[in-house]
Amino acid sequence: MSRLQNRSRPMAALGLRAHKGGAVVVGVALDKGEPRVVVATLIDTCIDGDRLSCEPYRVAAEMARGPQGGASAEAAAVVAEGRRRQEQLAMTGLHAIIAQLEAAGCKPAVAALLVNRAGWVSDLLEYSLAWSEHVPVAEGLAVRDALRFACHQCAIEMAELDEKSLPDLASRTLGMPSTEIASRLKAMGAPMGKPWRQEQKLACLSAWIAVTSQC
Repeated sequence: MSRLQNRSRPMAALGLRAHKGGAVVVGVALDKGEPRVVVATLIDTCIDGDRLSCEPYRVAAEMARGPQGGASAEAAAVVAEGRRRQEQLAMTGLHAIIAQLEAAGCKPAVAALLVNRAGWVSDLLEYSLAWSEHVPVAEGLAVRDALRFACHQCAIEMAELDEKSLPDLASRTLGMPSTEIASRLKAMGAPMGKPWRQEQKLACLSAWIAVTSQC
């Protein structure tokens, strides 16, 4: 591809919204200032039937505790292996999505990862063992870490956007009211078919903000 052709490719961003077992991914290209959805899919960070990749912290929580009730060495090893599998699956999935964008003539520029204020947790294993209701939170945060790893390995710049404040950020960045943004999001998803639920719309909006901020 010539330099001129490369420069003429529309810039694209990926919006990532993590959940247990993977993430919703929406790719948005900006073509002459107008956003369009190029890809709407999933990244899997687990394999059916493989509990270590699906719920490493749940597996660890079911194991015997170590001294003083903390995590045992065996539990720590289980979590480490589960997270290694998640990272590899996330990287493989992201590689495939980047290839889809490039095949569609787009230039992947940035990935926007939706986060929340649980990012203060530094030790997910100890956090998950403290109370049983913490385990699902740890599983979700581990998936986000796997997505961060994948973006780093694929040399994709990452922006982290707080999901709670996303509507306000969108209005400021895109320069339009929330009602217009909602209408545009609905229209952007129409060519993709179902599902186009709230999680797809949030991933789409984060990608739209990210690609706009790159221009």
